[in-house]
Amino acid sequence: MAEEKVHMRDPNNQLHIIKNLKIAVNNIITHPPQPGAIRKLLNDVVSVSQPAEGLVANVITAGDYDLNISDRSVKASVPWYNNWKETLMELNTSTFYSATTPWFENYRECFLQSMPASDHEFLNHYVACMLVVSSSEPEPVEQFLKLSQEQHRIQHSSEYLYPKWFIPNTLKYYVLLHDVSTGEEQRADSIYEEMKQRYGTQGCYLLKINSRVSNRGTDEQIPDPWSQYLQKNSIQNQDYYEDCPYTVISNKSSDHLISDGLDGEIKDGLPNNFKTHPLQLDHPSGSLDSTDYTKAATSLQDSKKSNSGMPHGACLTLTDHDRIRQFIQEFTFRGLLPHIEKTIRQLNDQLISRKGLSRSLFSATKKWFSGSKVPEKSINELKNTSGLLYPPEAPELQIRKMADLCFLVQHYELAYSCYHTAKKDFLNDQAMLYAAGALEMAAVSAFLQPGAPRPYPAHYMETAIQTYRDICKNMVLAERCVLLSAEILKSQGKYSEAAALLIRLTSEDSDLRSALLLEQAAHCFINMKSPMVRKFAFHMILAGHRFSKAGQRKHALRCYCQAMQVYKGKGWSLAEDHINFTIGRQSFTLRQLDNAVSAFRHILINDSKQSPAQQGAFLREYLYVYKNVTQLSPDGPLPQLPLPYINSSATRVFFGHDRRPAEGEKQAATHVSLDQEYDSESSQQWKELEEQVVSVVHKGVIPSNFQPTQFCLNHCSDNSKFPLAVIEEPITVEVSFRNPLKVPLLLTDLSLLWKFQPKDFNTKHEGETKELGMCDGAMIGTEAIAEFLINSEETKVARLKLFPHQTGELHILGVVYDLGTVQGAVTLDGIDPSVGLQTGKFVSNGLSVRGRQDLEIQGPRLNNTKEEKTSIKYGPDRRLDPIITEEMPLLEVFFINFPTGLLCGEIRKAYVEFVNVSKCPLTALKVVSKHPEFFTFGGNTAVLTPLSPSASENCSAYKTVVTDPTSVRTALLSSASSVDFGVGPGGQPEVINVPLPDAVLLPGASVQLPMWLRGPDEEGVHEINFLFYYESIKRHSKMCHRVLRHTAVICTSRSLHIRATVCRSNALEDEEGRGGNMLVFVDVENINTSESGVKEFHVVQVSSNSKHWKLQKSVSISEDKDTKLASREKAKLCFKAVRCKNSEENYTFADIVFGNEQIISSASPCADFFFQSLSTEFKRTHVQSHTHASQRARKQSFDETVRLIQRCSEVDLNIVVLWKAYVVEDNKQLILEGQHHVALNTVGKEAFSFPQKQGLKKILGNSDWEDLEQELPEMVLLKFFRPENTPVPARPTPEQLSNLIKTSLHYPESFSHSFHQKSLCLVPVTLLLSNCSQAVVDVMIDLRHKTSPEALEIHGSFTWLGQTQYKLQLKSQEVCSLQLKACFVHTGVYNLGTPRVFAKLVDQVTLFEASQQNSMPALIIINNI
Repeated sequence: MAEEKVHMRDPNNQLHIIKNLKIAVNNIITHPPQPGAIRKLLNDVVSVSQPAEGLVANVITAGDYDLNISDRSVKASVPWYNNWKETLMELNTSTFYSATTPWFENYRECFLQSMPASDHEFLNHYVACMLVVSSSEPEPVEQFLKLSQEQHRIQHSSEYLYPKWFIPNTLKYYVLLHDVSTGEEQRADSIYEEMKQRYGTQGCYLLKINSRVSNRGTDEQIPDPWSQYLQKNSIQNQDYYEDCPYTVISNKSSDHLISDGLDGEIKDGLPNNFKTHPLQLDHPSGSLDSTDYTKAATSLQDSKKSNSGMPHGACLTLTDHDRIRQFIQEFTFRGLLPHIEKTIRQLNDQLISRKGLSRSLFSATKKWFSGSKVPEKSINELKNTSGLLYPPEAPELQIRKMADLCFLVQHYELAYSCYHTAKKDFLNDQAMLYAAGALEMAAVSAFLQPGAPRPYPAHYMETAIQTYRDICKNMVLAERCVLLSAEILKSQGKYSEAAALLIRLTSEDSDLRSALLLEQAAHCFINMKSPMVRKFAFHMILAGHRFSKAGQRKHALRCYCQAMQVYKGKGWSLAEDHINFTIGRQSFTLRQLDNAVSAFRHILINDSKQSPAQQGAFLREYLYVYKNVTQLSPDGPLPQLPLPYINSSATRVFFGHDRRPAEGEKQAATHVSLDQEYDSESSQQWKELEEQVVSVVHKGVIPSNFQPTQFCLNHCSDNSKFPLAVIEEPITVEVSFRNPLKVPLLLTDLSLLWKFQPKDFNTKHEGETKELGMCDGAMIGTEAIAEFLINSEETKVARLKLFPHQTGELHILGVVYDLGTVQGAVTLDGIDPSVGLQTGKFVSNGLSVRGRQDLEIQGPRLNNTKEEKTSIKYGPDRRLDPIITEEMPLLEVFFINFPTGLLCGEIRKAYVEFVNVSKCPLTALKVVSKHPEFFTFGGNTAVLTPLSPSASENCSAYKTVVTDPTSVRTALLSSASSVDFGVGPGGQPEVINVPLPDAVLLPGASVQLPMWLRGPDEEGVHEINFLFYYESIKRHSKMCHRVLRHTAVICTSRSLHIRATVCRSNALEDEEGRGGNMLVFVDVENINTSESGVKEFHVVQVSSNSKHWKLQKSVSISEDKDTKLASREKAKLCFKAVRCKNSEENYTFADIVFGNEQIISSASPCADFFFQSLSTEFKRTHVQSHTHASQRARKQSFDETVRLIQRCSEVDLNIVVLWKAYVVEDNKQLILEGQHHVALNTVGKEAFSFPQKQGLKKILGNSDWEDLEQELPEMVLLKFFRPENTPVPARPTPEQLSNLIKTSLHYPESFSHSFHQKSLCLVPVTLLLSNCSQAVVDVMIDLRHKTSPEALEIHGSFTWLGQTQYKLQLKSQEVCSLQLKACFVHTGVYNLGTPRVFAKLVDQVTLFEASQQNSMPALIIINNI
């Protein structure tokens, strides 16, 4: 390396300054480098240069894109279309652009250095030769002579075509190398003196260095002086010496070290000018101001050391360093530069003399260029004369030689003039190769001239590139031209032109060159004033593809990764898939398996728009890569698989065995199964039923640790508590899989992954944690699904089972399976099997990988407290963390002969079978239902019927007795207590004890019990829920009871509709001589529409049940003994009812039989259903008595009075109508039987067998009912009230008051009187007054007529004689008679019912006074004789 500034004289004797002159010293190689070796060298240079790892990525923001472009840690965040130039200028001053692509810089340098010398240019021809001899040689001078002759022979004999020499008279510089550690210094000096006399002081040098191990301390570290020059070629030094006999730097044992200042300066100097600032905008157009590294091998020993890869110059001292530096400077100043200066002068003189010019070429150039210019021919017009060769002495070549020498010593202006002149000569001769070289160098010289006197002639470069490529077919020279021109254009900020130039040279002949140039073009696009981000990405993809073809996998991967930044997340899914696929393949080839897996995972999990065949290929590649990953660490944790998708929140967990199907007549309880849809409403009903039965068992209190039983957990259920599972009972987990691909997925050996902590809940002993499914079948048995196929884009559920064999805490973590594809399901489409992985074999061998997916369920969002409402918090979801509890009994229930269709009110007998299928006994079996009136197991005193069910044709479900014909139509009495039938004021009618024998069901035992059913009164489909509750004999800490659910679906069709009224009989006589008779009218209508094959109904018996009243006899309306009703027929029955002896406990049952058999209404099942129909009344009065206790205490006397009045109009009489229906079914006649209930509460008020509105709807039919409904007012006034203050009614209604006193008039039906004899007719009339209440009543009778004309019309003209007002006091139940006289003046029909009766209680003043209304007119006929 010479000093910074070196001086020399040009041909005009002007002083010329050379800055940073560098020389290259090479070994003589007599064979040109082979193209194959050069390609391998370039390939290795690129593959060795990789981005530095671990540096912070530089991010450029361009619009919506954030791009990691550089490996330098400079942050440049630049908005789109804004301040790009300023930003680039700032970056330019930093180290940002110094090595964005070091592989390209190294490639360019190596490419230029390894270019073989050619005849049409002299830039890399040798200009001088160093001859080096060691002072230890016996005859050094002779050796010098031999070396000189050898050099002369190589240069001038025709057998050596290589290396090329600049001029015939090559400068020879003689160097005597003396080793100070071994040689004799005096001898070396004497030889040097001899050399000086022979070669002159300018032509020789004595270099003294140390080549043996020095005595300096080990702590002295002197850096390797050659490292900066040799480091870039260390690869080639190590590889090429072994692989190739022809190398760029030979390892021949030759002492010829040839100085090549020219070689280095074009090969290194020019490109190095741009190396430091490849993207500089404001490059000074001159000055080679960069520093570069030149290969220098000054001794044979150093050359050999470089071959072995050892440290170089390790024995050199600092003094030796100085000596070597001084030697190079001496050689440059005293030998090389004067020689070049002399050569330039000689060439200049030759040219002047040959051209016959009087002035030097240097001054003459101005005249040449100022004259009129001849238009240059276009490249297409020129002939293909690339084969033209000039002899070495040709004047055109001498001009070129002079131009090259001027260029090498940085005299760019003179060089440009010469190149320009040579270019004209070459074009005139149509020597296109020579012309292209001159054009190329003229353009570079013009650019490098200081002060930029002329613009850069880009068209020169264009012509040169086109000539090299199209005419000369020399791609190496074209590439050099493009590399130089692109750097010049980039330095001027012309990125678009540079990119176009780089892209133009991409071709099929060299993948590596094309890849590098495309990458540089991409960088040009991103560095433009308005960055073209998508063009950058597209060309990076192209570059990555060419890198891949060139075998540069790391660079290919890097290019694709950089391009991915642009395409990612922009909806270009097919482009993303292609890039990810390539990244996956390249990563796999580079053994970056995690990256490969990640890339393939992306292709599979995004909603792919690829064809099925393509998706199949992607999937197989993914599986193949995954297989390799897992083989690397076979004992490592299972990998997380991306397919298929799992909808974790849709996971359902079911506890217990699958339901047994129905067998023949047996129908299993429906219970719960995974096939049922979740219904929150029914779930709430089951919960309420369970709470009801638990509160009954625990004496009305629900325990604090009560947890409603949930058999099936899903996203709607309450999963906040740990669910309870029973040991030895399966746990089924339903997992919802979705296949997003268009190809089927095959999961094999699919099972659950779990963690288990054994615990004994009785001793509180904690066991160790056991991890992993499959590991211990003794604790938890795991069922695996061998094959589970999910078709394309299908959602499918898998049901996986666990069998716990030990108590403890179980945590279900996820699923584990082998993921594979179906063999032969898809063919390869558009994928070349030879590239990268062998994709074809996946189809044949059914490739699969083992992996897992976790089930992670997010709990419900909390929304209770203010803090939870303002933040996003989620509660726990514990459906996958069951607690395995101790053994519990397990009940199965079967229904035998259970009907699906009934008539309303129909009674049917079925059987229920209870089976204990567990290993421990069960007890306390109860059943709870919202519809207790639907079924009964019989009363407490009922004798169990035989277990075998018989046909319903002849066998009645009722208990019957054959009746004596004489006793027909009078009542047959019996009595029963409601307590016998489980109904009473204190009980819960919904909770029914199942009468198990011995109250225990032993393991494996079964029992059949009869069950009577009654069709609901309402027509339609009824879902009736039964909840069977049972307990274990042993008490457990976790689970206290178990339940079993059954939903019965019954379809009922219409049967009879019954309405009944009760009114007071006017007859005062009865058997006991007391006034208390009533008439009961019962209307029975057949509203069946015959769709169920019912021919007719027979009313076989009417029974009454009451504590106070009983039916006495039937008042015959028709003579017909049996009451038959065909469709839509109505029958009216009338009965006399009398009071019975008051009994607080028992109900009196009175049966009036119309057929031949008496149904004993006080026995099961008739009484059961009657008492159940009453239970709602019990409930209502029970609740009311609690609600109003406080007010009752306050107004006790007042309310009691009211009650007394109200009780007068109340009756407590219930009518049961028992019937048979004759049905034809399958040409067979069946007899169905049933019963309807009517509760009569109030005198004179109609009562129905089911609610009036519904009853009306049934009678009218749906269409009529809808018409009626539309006429009803739509709006209802809202009434706001506070129910807790609602008092008992304080004032009885007039209707109730009218029932206080019963009146009846006794008189002759007709009376004959002779009006001729006596004009006034007097008739005696007895008025009977009966006090119906339990209190003392004051009665006032007013006989005065109303004076209105209407009254006269109605009553006729008669008058009462005597007292017009009577006041009486009637005691409780007292009957009193008043003798009255009526006076008539005409014949006719008269109504005697005019007396007005007022009544009030004794201790009240006027509060309840009201008019007594008579129900029937009292008509009398007055005849004249």
